[in-house]
Amino acid sequence: MKFQLFLTKHTNQITLVTGVLIVLGMLSKYLLQFTLGYQVTLAVASIIAVVPIAIRAWSALRNRVFSIELLVSIAVIGAFIIGEFNESAIVTFLFLFGSYLESKTLQKTRTAIKGLTDMSPTTATLVTDNGTEEVDVDDVDEGDVVLVKTGSQVPVDGVVVEGNGYLNEASITGEARQINKQLDDSVYSGTMVENGYLKIKATQVGDDTTFAKIIELVEEAQDTKSKAEKFIDRFAQYYTPAVLVLAVLVFAFSRDFRLAITVLVLGCPGALVIGAPVSNVAGIGNGAKRGILIKGGEVVDTFAKVDTLVFDKTGTLTEGNTAVTTMHTYTNNTDNQLALAAAIEGVSDHPLGQAIVTYAAQKSASVAPVLDDTETVKGQGICAKVSQQEIVIGNQKMLTAHHIKLNPAQLKDLNDLQAGGQSTVIMAVDGQVQLIFGIADTIRPGVKDSLAALKAQGIKKLVMLTGDNQLTAQAVADELNLDEVHANLLPEEKVEYVKQLKEAGNTVAFIGDGINDSPSIANADIGIAMGSGTDVAIDTSDVVLMQSSFPALVHAHGLAKKTVLNTRENIFIAIATVAFLLIGLIFGYIYMASGMFIHEASILVVIFNAMRLINFQTKFDKQQPAKAVQAATA
Repeated sequence: MKFQLFLTKHTNQITLVTGVLIVLGMLSKYLLQFTLGYQVTLAVASIIAVVPIAIRAWSALRNRVFSIELLVSIAVIGAFIIGEFNESAIVTFLFLFGSYLESKTLQKTRTAIKGLTDMSPTTATLVTDNGTEEVDVDDVDEGDVVLVKTGSQVPVDGVVVEGNGYLNEASITGEARQINKQLDDSVYSGTMVENGYLKIKATQVGDDTTFAKIIELVEEAQDTKSKAEKFIDRFAQYYTPAVLVLAVLVFAFSRDFRLAITVLVLGCPGALVIGAPVSNVAGIGNGAKRGILIKGGEVVDTFAKVDTLVFDKTGTLTEGNTAVTTMHTYTNNTDNQLALAAAIEGVSDHPLGQAIVTYAAQKSASVAPVLDDTETVKGQGICAKVSQQEIVIGNQKMLTAHHIKLNPAQLKDLNDLQAGGQSTVIMAVDGQVQLIFGIADTIRPGVKDSLAALKAQGIKKLVMLTGDNQLTAQAVADELNLDEVHANLLPEEKVEYVKQLKEAGNTVAFIGDGINDSPSIANADIGIAMGSGTDVAIDTSDVVLMQSSFPALVHAHGLAKKTVLNTRENIFIAIATVAFLLIGLIFGYIYMASGMFIHEASILVVIFNAMRLINFQTKFDKQQPAKAVQAATA
């Protein structure tokens, strides 16, 4: 074991010594005409270099794996036996040197995860009774308060309890812009205070922080195999023994030992084995740098095949920053009724409900009454009891379920609001409609262009599912040129529609907030949570867009398609290389050393090809800076 560890640690030095010995051997033969020195030097080089290769082969064999190292070891030992010291020395050197180059270039494909780990905070300034104390980040507990000054990283997830500052959240969202944080705002570990100072009460520490989970997710994703990788792994299990059998058959029929061991070298499937994994690592790393978390190679494969995108409306296609623009009243006690509506909606986290709460606060409504009982009906609204009164607040489905009807004037007000593209909430007390709220929500900037770009990338159908009314939903769909819109849906009806799309042969991705849409996200072929770093979003989604950005969705889809294409290119390069070598062998143009050189070169080619994914941009990405300049000029 110690010897094996020694060899592993000093493989680079062994490679260097082997190279120097080969050069000395060549000088002995061609400069000094010293043939014996040439043979001895190359024999020593062969022995030194084959040892680490043979050790690796033996380790693999103990685990019942027929490795590339086994083929090379047998070929080199065979060449040594027949006195082909130049072939054995050059083959081992090229194999070791090729492995060195592979490891160095492969490290570059993992630059994204290295960049993330480098951004991980290691220390924290803990606020104590005696002032402050510099501690290791692992020594911070939930509930502790930490101080973060300008130029320092936030070491925990938490809530601001004092101070004001501007944070760069690029480590979380991939978007390098400053966001103001003040009292009661949430902050994430790994973000940077660009200006100001913050005292933060820790809510998540260590491995439980969002940033730590992102790093863990990216690491796991890069190691998760795609279908192509799994197939190649199964193929390699049989391919390597098949090459051994082929070499034996070649010797049995030709009696040419040199030809047989050459087959072993040329049959090494190095580029084929490494081609798919390196593409996935580079592709997933590209996404991680941009705040796009893709959960593994299999997700990449499926995402590339998606032909139908299904969107939730509120908070996904729209900003989610809802505001009450109109309130129709049918009561003489408007102030009290508004306070009642706000009190009931205060138990909900729905954007429409929060808009009513905010509106009531702005209007300085009466003191909120005490609620005796509340019941939330998903996709419809809330029922409540207050002082013997029964209150229903929600959409038209909610009122219909409680047999509450609108009079002609109320119905006209409702239709006018909906025709204007506004969402509506109706409140009735003891069966009588008291208030109708018109609530506006703006479409996200750039959504229309992004959806057009997704169509250009091969998406065939864009669908919107919403619990909102048909008129409002249709207004949004018309603005964005969506192919289908389905309104007045309950959460379970959204799930059912997603299942119907899949049964019809579509490959479906559902895009939502990752919290309220968890059932639909879970049932789609690909679930995408947009703009959410919550535990729920990371756990339930296949793809997480840390920033609420539709250009990020365009990039993620384009990246998936490009990664799959890159994988196929690498597999083609690998197969073409083996075919070229075998043809060269048949016609007598390829030998052991030249074959090993081409084999190692092909591995580097597929790695360099995959590295192109590190800086990949879609056509839409490249247009964004120009559009930003045009907008600023306008």
